[in-house]
Amino acid sequence: MNKYVRQFLHRGLLFGGFGPIVVSIVFVIIESAANTITLNAKQILIAVLSSYVLAFVQAGATVFEQIDHWSTPKSVFFHFLSLYIVYIGTYLINSWIPFSKSVVLIFTGIFIAVFFVVWLIVYCAVRSTQKKMNAVLDK
Repeated sequence: MNKYVRQFLHRGLLFGGFGPIVVSIVFVIIESAANTITLNAKQILIAVLSSYVLAFVQAGATVFEQIDHWSTPKSVFFHFLSLYIVYIGTYLINSWIPFSKSVVLIFTGIFIAVFFVVWLIVYCAVRSTQKKMNAVLDK
């Protein structure tokens, strides 16, 4: 098995459990704030399973940035695409957003903006750390 596939699966299995924990906390907060939440067992099961898949893919997708023979744009594209697919799927399956062209387009626009802002912040932080470490090594 390819080492990157193994890393993807390992990271996903390691961190996937955080998704259901987060969705459970969100349900508790919504219930205590609104006191009118009504979910059936099927809705809870779908939310827990889909949030597990979301956390699994999100953790695993970090491997794309570490594939040395891929260019930065290629790794960012695959990272973005894997996250977008799992997020839009999770939101639609759970009816967290309606299946409407305009809503999906708005979601997509927000997702693209947030993804690239977060990516740019992380990229700049890593570059800054690299420069500091290189400066120390050059001395």
